Amino acid sequence: MEPGPEEKAREQWDHPLQFVFACISYAVGLGNVWRFPYLCQMYGGGSFLVPYLIMLIVEGMPLLYLELAVGQRMRQGSIGAWRTISPYLGGVGVASVVVSFFLGMYYNVVNTWGFWYLFHSFQDPLPWSVCPLNGNRTGYDEECEKASSTQYFWYRKTLNISPSIQESGAVQWEPALCLVLAWMMVYLCILRGPETTGKVAYITALVPYGVLIIYLVRGLTLHGATNGLLYMFTPKVEELANPRAWINAATQVFFSLGLGFGSLIALASYNEPSNNCQRHTIVVSLINSATSIFASVVTFSIYGFKATFNYEDCLNKVILLLTNSFDLEDGFLTASNLEQVKGYLASTYPSKYSEVFPLLENCSLESELDTAVQGTGLAFIVYTEAIKSMDVSQLWSVLYFFMLLLLGVGSMLGNMMGILTPLTDSEVISSHLPKEAISGLLCLVNCAIGLLFTMEAGSYWFDIFNDYAATLSLLLIVLVEAIAVCYVYGLRRFGAELEAMTGRALNWYWKVMWAFVSPLLIISLFLFYLADYILSGTLQYQAWDATQGQLVTKDYPAYALAIIGLLVASSTMCIPLVALGTFVMHQCTKGDGASKA
Repeated sequence: MEPGPEEKAREQWDHPLQFVFACISYAVGLGNVWRFPYLCQMYGGGSFLVPYLIMLIVEGMPLLYLELAVGQRMRQGSIGAWRTISPYLGGVGVASVVVSFFLGMYYNVVNTWGFWYLFHSFQDPLPWSVCPLNGNRTGYDEECEKASSTQYFWYRKTLNISPSIQESGAVQWEPALCLVLAWMMVYLCILRGPETTGKVAYITALVPYGVLIIYLVRGLTLHGATNGLLYMFTPKVEELANPRAWINAATQVFFSLGLGFGSLIALASYNEPSNNCQRHTIVVSLINSATSIFASVVTFSIYGFKATFNYEDCLNKVILLLTNSFDLEDGFLTASNLEQVKGYLASTYPSKYSEVFPLLENCSLESELDTAVQGTGLAFIVYTEAIKSMDVSQLWSVLYFFMLLLLGVGSMLGNMMGILTPLTDSEVISSHLPKEAISGLLCLVNCAIGLLFTMEAGSYWFDIFNDYAATLSLLLIVLVEAIAVCYVYGLRRFGAELEAMTGRALNWYWKVMWAFVSPLLIISLFLFYLADYILSGTLQYQAWDATQGQLVTKDYPAYALAIIGLLVASSTMCIPLVALGTFVMHQCTKGDGASKA
């Protein structure tokens, strides 16, 4: 099928590899590093790979191919592409842009924290490795001692967090400067659309793998790394009967590939019409999943080192306590004979041992490995705690946060393309503003709103956006996309156009997945999350209690609940509202035509 005049004039990638690397850079992000390992930890280690790979085949690959095929066929951003499929479906593209805008507002804050930690990684010792002195310089800060030096640096020095979401506090100027720097970097990378993004994608897609390989080599040589790897790869088969394992596997595949944001449609729209998007779908899907597993190996080797370090530190404290309490000779009590000696002391000195026993810590390597942490807790607390115990810790810290920055920036580039492409496709906007100005205004608006997340209560708002701004909306968007292609535009028609465009027939697998299996899975996920929100009752959040040095659970205030509802409604309602507006306009046009006649 020959492209039309508009298609010939459209900007394209300089090389097909730029598109592949842009997709990989967008899809492979922080979720591969800090959520997939958490899910493996929560749902049976190696056995979690079974539902994950099944969901990749029946949900991830088909929906990824659907979006890439739509973008390449329609050669427009999300709004134009869905409006071409049906004038009533323009709201699907609008909803994608709204969700991408929400994501851009808060996601770049992670890069802000990455810059903050990277700048502090050049200090010796690392600032999160020790607790600061108290005001009287008579000892360590009480809050830090109750928590830990890594938690203290995160909650007090980085976030300067307030006790609750109601106490907003002021904008923290140092994180605010890091936010400006993060947005300046994004702006330079998206300055001229695919012309600049395609070149940057080589770096953001490839360099993180180099860092991961270095970390893998280092991780495997750490004391206790094998404990973490055994924990990861030892399957707990009973978890396969846990429905939440399958639901979380489907969710991880869905969000890890970045479906529904309009970014994949935008990236594919700059392809040659004859591009083999089916092959690229399989390549991107497999690389994304392989990266998740690879990153988990790295994470669990580091995690095993941290757990072993904490376990042995706990044993040493117990040994010291027992040695001093019972006046034992130095070296008499060791980690290897601890249990036997404890039994001997308990039987020989029962009354004295009963006094000391409550003071003994419950040391368990298994409990250390069972401590599941995801998101910012894994990236900025668990990893930093492990890094501070490594030799040449500054080097490993710089490498780690440099990698996080590249992963975050790569995802941001794809996300911003999902917004910019529909804007630059619009003749109304592009005829008045050059591409550089559109990119600049978008980054400026996002940066200004993003200052909200640098306030003392900013991390609470970050969690709200992270938890509620996209989940239900994206599921609804992708569901409508699948229905639109299969039942509005017509699966047979779309398949014929793909074959004419690429020279490859659409096989039965894609047809069955698009028309039946994937939509049913999305509906199941949507109903699960909707029921989970309803049945959970009052929505709650984790607030930092400085007096206890730990997180406590609090209820969201009424205005926060209202904003959560607004976040969900503002994107999902775009679909019916635009359809209704289009219908009214058509009716008015018909009425005007009839009156003129």
